[in-house]
Amino acid sequence: MLKVKGLNVGYGDLQVLWDVNFEVNEGEIVVLVGANGAGKSTTIKTISALVKPISGTIEFDGVRIDTLDPYRIIDYGIVHVPEGRRLFPTMNVEENLLMGALKGEAKAKRAGTLGEVYDIFPRLKERRKQMAGTMSGGEQQMLAVGRGLMSLPRFMMFDEPSLGLAPILVQEIFTIVKNINDKKVTILLVEQNVNQTLALCDRAYALENGRIVMQGTGTELLNDQTFKECFLGI
Repeated sequence: MLKVKGLNVGYGDLQVLWDVNFEVNEGEIVVLVGANGAGKSTTIKTISALVKPISGTIEFDGVRIDTLDPYRIIDYGIVHVPEGRRLFPTMNVEENLLMGALKGEAKAKRAGTLGEVYDIFPRLKERRKQMAGTMSGGEQQMLAVGRGLMSLPRFMMFDEPSLGLAPILVQEIFTIVKNINDKKVTILLVEQNVNQTLALCDRAYALENGRIVMQGTGTELLNDQTFKECFLGI
C-alpha cells in the first residue's frame, strides 16, 4: 500500500533521514520505533508532504505522492493524526470534527460519519459544544483521532498518540488504534512506548540517527537481544 524508497530528508543544512526504506501492506499495523530525534516524526511529515525530501520516492497504491502538495494527500485516503493533537482550541468539539470532513466523499457523508465518531467516543458527544482548548489531554487526543476519522481514511498515521497521557488512558488509546485497524484501516504508528506498540503491531522498523537499523515482527524485535539492549535498555 505504502512504499518508501531511498528517502533522504533534511531541514536546511541538517539532514535527518538517510536512505530510509520501508513498506506498509494493506490492513497492517506497522510501527516506527526509536529515541527522540531518530527521525520518526519527520518520516510521517514527509509522507504527508509537510516536508519535502531531498531525494527518494514515496508511493501509495503504486502512485508517487512525494511530489504532491499537502492538500492533495488526503484525496488518497491518507490521514495524519499529529503529535500534540494540533486542534483548533477556540473552536468547539463538533466544529473541530467537521474540519476533518471538508472535501469530496467525506463532506458528503459527514453527518453519518459524525454519528459514528460519537458512537466511538461518547465523551465527545457529551462535550460537543465545549471549546477544544479547555479539554483534558486524553479528551483532546480522542478529538484528534475523531477528526482524522471524519476524513474517511484508508491509511491512518499516528504520531505519538500516547504522549503526555496517564497510563490508564494510554491503554485506551492503543485499544482505539486496534479497533480502527479492525475496521479495515491500515495504520502507521510512531511511538516511544515500545513494549505496547510491538505487542500491538504486525511489523516494526527501528530508527536510529535517521537510519533504519532493524526490522521484523513485533515479537521478533521484543525477543531480539540486540534490540532489547539498544532500545529497551535491557
